Amino acid sequence: MTDNLREEVIRLHAQVCSGLADSNRILIIYSLAEGPRNVTEISSAVELPQPTVSRHLKILRERGIVRAEREGQTINYHLSDTRFIQALDLLRATLADQLREQVLLARRANENIKL
Repeated sequence: MTDNLREEVIRLHAQVCSGLADSNRILIIYSLAEGPRNVTEISSAVELPQPTVSRHLKILRERGIVRAEREGQTINYHLSDTRFIQALDLLRATLADQLREQVLLARRANENIKL
């Protein structure tokens, strides 16, 4: 393993993985995939209290996953890169495949028990 790869993985974990380590933050990211939103709109979309959403947005901003832009008195949040959605969708597809495989294994085991 190269030192460069090790450094990139450490940076990936510190920046991205820690930002995605909470399911509410992932929901916020998905809500922003639909376009820019302010805290009130995000709060409504993810059904979380506004202070909770604000706390999560702060973490996502610090990690460069979302960015904030002031428009008059309103601050709108945007995804910094749409590839975050693509990465999350890929992870969700992988999880769905794993779950399907587990269901198949459980069914086979259940059939073997009945024999």
